[in-house]
Amino acid sequence: MRVAAVDLGASSGRVMAGSAGPGHLAVGEAHRFPNGPVRAGSTLYWDVLGIHRETLHGIQAVQAGGGLSGIGIDSWAVDYGLLDGSGALLGNPVHYRDSRTDGVPDRVVKTIPARELYDVTGVQQLPFNTLYQLVSEVDRLTSAETMLLIPDLLGYWLTGKVGAERTNASTTQLYDVRARTWAVDLAARAGIPPRLLPPLREPGERIGTLLPELAADLALPPVPVIAVGSHDTASAVVAVPAEPGARFAYISSGTWSLVGLELDAPELGDAAFAANFTNETGVDGKIRFLRNVMGLWVLTETLRTWAARGERADLAEVLAEAAEAPPLAAVVDVDAPAFLPPGDMPFRIARACRETGQRPPSTRGEIVRCIVDSLALAYRRTVRRAAELTGRTVDVVHVVGGGARNELLCRLTADACGVPVLAGPVEAAALGNVLVQARTLGEDLPDLTAMRALVRRTHPPRRYPPSGRGDGWDAAEARLQRPSDS
Repeated sequence: MRVAAVDLGASSGRVMAGSAGPGHLAVGEAHRFPNGPVRAGSTLYWDVLGIHRETLHGIQAVQAGGGLSGIGIDSWAVDYGLLDGSGALLGNPVHYRDSRTDGVPDRVVKTIPARELYDVTGVQQLPFNTLYQLVSEVDRLTSAETMLLIPDLLGYWLTGKVGAERTNASTTQLYDVRARTWAVDLAARAGIPPRLLPPLREPGERIGTLLPELAADLALPPVPVIAVGSHDTASAVVAVPAEPGARFAYISSGTWSLVGLELDAPELGDAAFAANFTNETGVDGKIRFLRNVMGLWVLTETLRTWAARGERADLAEVLAEAAEAPPLAAVVDVDAPAFLPPGDMPFRIARACRETGQRPPSTRGEIVRCIVDSLALAYRRTVRRAAELTGRTVDVVHVVGGGARNELLCRLTADACGVPVLAGPVEAAALGNVLVQARTLGEDLPDLTAMRALVRRTHPPRRYPPSGRGDGWDAAEARLQRPSDS
């Protein structure tokens, strides 16, 4: 069985050729392409037609490499395209880092209190949530008939079928996490026409087959397109190689880091609301109880800033320099709003250090060590808080995604959290995508336990035990609360 797993990140997209069978699970890159914001005037957009074109190239590459049994698409969350009554796209989707939602959450909570929003949707307050994006362009919504999140939009162009897969729908702040339906009353109160919310799909549901004209143009067979866990984190969590009964936390580490626990039901109490944790739907009805941590974005933007200045910025080199730099010399709150937009991260890090009374890092190694220490500190804070809020004990932290390659970050995370880190698989989102497709296409993978057993057998993680040098993290956390000495 050979499938195309389209895995779209906020900085690059890949189409992976995946195969699964008894005792076998593998992915290989068929096509990779850059992805990122495009500024036109004062607005940041996605080049969604370019993403569609590259997705088709990748699907063709999978077919050419040995056949094609299915297609599944996962991507980042919250962003969307609007269709008119004829099914035409109304403008390019806007990038979640655009400033159009500035001030919008404050306006919305005057109509719908934040606690009520949380009680219905279970979603943490983030300025770029789909709810706030739609409110920011409410005047344009009269021309729109349907809102499709990015994976659903691409699936529509492949099949002509309209719908919304649940794991991604649950990130929008427009989904009732307990009733498992769209929160239509909430949408209407916010000024969003409920007609925009398309029928919901389960992960594993067959969306349709490739449109005949598209299949003919691309010389592809009429293969099924399958709704996987279309939020990339939902797919990544499927491929967390946890042992049955393990008390684990996960970090899906990429441009963003999604840090949390897997629950059977949402946690919507006052403490979870105050801590700004989110309850997103997972595959097989699980709840991903987590917080967004800014993630490797801060590091990649730092490298981009240096490269734009003409400075050599090789990732392996700067991580080696960071490993030699003094530990916890300076830390920043990577979740601070200042680190969200693109821009000069070294300058922002220095400013944040001065504001908390710390000496800013000066060398490249010191700056990168500050970033990695700060990420490990944020992971520690979030894992511990998730455990407190749910009354759970965490015995192991699974790191999946691109951050699993970062040995320094994994070692520091083990030290910060005080429990072993199991790193890998790197391609967790693509593997989770493949596993859900494989089950739909007939493989004997009845539940997450079976899927994770296959991942462990075929992609054993690397273990990083705590070094015993865990001192200093409490003091580092306290420094973030220290008022500026300037």
